[in-house]
Amino acid sequence: MPKTLKIDFVSDIACPWCAIGLASLETALARLDGEVQAELHFQPFELNPRMGPEGQDVTEHLTQKYGSTPEQQAANRENIRLRGEALGFTFRKEGRGRIWNTFDAHRLLHWAGLQDSAKQHALKRELLKAYHGEAKNPTDPEVLASAAEAAGLDANEASEVIATGRYAGEVRESEGFYTGHGIQAVPSVIVNDQHLIQGGQPPEVFEQALRQIAAEV
Repeated sequence: MPKTLKIDFVSDIACPWCAIGLASLETALARLDGEVQAELHFQPFELNPRMGPEGQDVTEHLTQKYGSTPEQQAANRENIRLRGEALGFTFRKEGRGRIWNTFDAHRLLHWAGLQDSAKQHALKRELLKAYHGEAKNPTDPEVLASAAEAAGLDANEASEVIATGRYAGEVRESEGFYTGHGIQAVPSVIVNDQHLIQGGQPPEVFEQALRQIAAEV
C-alpha cells in the first residue's frame, strides 16, 4: 500500500522557481507512483504584496529589487526557461513584460481548494501557464475566470469570487501563518507539517526526500 503524505506547496504564481518546483515535485510523485500518495494543497505567499494594480515593468522591478542588470536578467531568464523545458513547463522566451499583484489569484486558489484538491492543482498549473507562459495579467478577472474554467471549475462562480473579494481574510490568515512560521522564500514544500524542502529542486531531490519521509511514516 502506498504511504499517504500531506504536502503543502507554499508559493506565488509570480515566482518562476515555483513553476519549476511544482513541475519537479510532479515528476518525483510520478516516479513514486505505488509508493507514495500525495494530498497536495497549495498555500499562499506573495512576493510583492504591495504591488499596485497597474503592475510594474519587469526589468525595472528586478533592477530595483535585486540590483541586477538587464543582461543578467536575460541570462537568468534563459536558464529558467531551459530548466522548465526539461521538466515540460514552457516559459515565454521573451519573459513576462510586467510584474503583477497576485492576491486575487490566491483568493481564487483558496476557493478552488474548497471545491476539489485536484481542481486546485489544475488551477495552479493554469495560472502559472498564463503568467509565465503567456504573459497574461492575473489581476484581470477574465484571465482568472478563464483559468478556472480550463481547470474544470465553474467560470461564473469564479467571477463572483473575484468580484466580491471573497476569501481575502482567509488568504491573509494563511499568509500570516506561513510567514509567522519562518517561510520567507518560495517555493517551500512542507511534508506532513514538519519536513521542509525549499527551492526549485530537481526531481531527484524531491524523490529522495519523499521516499525517506514515507519510510518513516
